[in-house]
Order: sequence, then C-alpha cells, then structure tokens
Amino acid sequence: MEKTEVQNQVHLDSAVHLLGGNLSEEADRSSLDNHLQQWIEDLKTANNPSFHQLVVDLQELKAHFGSGSYDVDIIAPLLARMGTNTTQAASFAEGNTAPRVTKLGEALTAAAHQLRHPGATADTAE
Repeated sequence: MEKTEVQNQVHLDSAVHLLGGNLSEEADRSSLDNHLQQWIEDLKTANNPSFHQLVVDLQELKAHFGSGSYDVDIIAPLLARMGTNTTQAASFAEGNTAPRVTKLGEALTAAAHQLRHPGATADTAE
C-alpha cells in the first residue's frame, strides 16, 4: 500500500512530539526504534539523493540507541546535523507537509541544544 501525504504528516508530527519530550526517557522505550525505522523508510521511499545524509545519520542514531548507550557527544552532533539537513529538505516538501518538515528540523536542532545544555530552556537557546 502506498503512503498518503496524510500518513507522512502524521509521522512528522509524531517525530516532533517525540523530540519535544525527554530524550533520555524516550531512548529507553522500544517505540523510539520504531519511530526511527519509520523515518528511515519514509526518506528512502522519497528516493531523493538529497536525503542520503539524513538516512545515514538516522541509521547511526538508531544503531547507537539500539546498543543501549546514550552518549551525548555522539547524539547531539547527529541531531544538530539532522536539524540543519531536515530544514533544508523542507524545500522538497509540498502543501501541508512543508511546514511540518520545517518544524521537525527546528525540533531536531532544539533537541541537540537540549542535550548539550540540559538546564537550558527554549528561551535561553543560543
């Protein structure tokens, strides 16, 4: 069955929600692995060479969490790069999907900041 734009938007909204939560708690849940795998599959299905680095970073993030470790020095730079690349990828999205992709890029960047500066709030972001 082919995915609809609405299904993709639901996945984007879910990823933004996940990133807005406590990442260390989410890392302990099996649902994180499912979210990351779904995201990888969505990007591969798009068949856009511009998404290659995002797929590589997601696979690395998935493997890292799957190993049971939680190394901020690995995760934060991955999330930051994914945030930048996702924000750039928004230019490929159409309709109601584009602002969701932009929001996801912002959420990734914010999550990276949260990991680097655990006591910081969105108001004190660099």
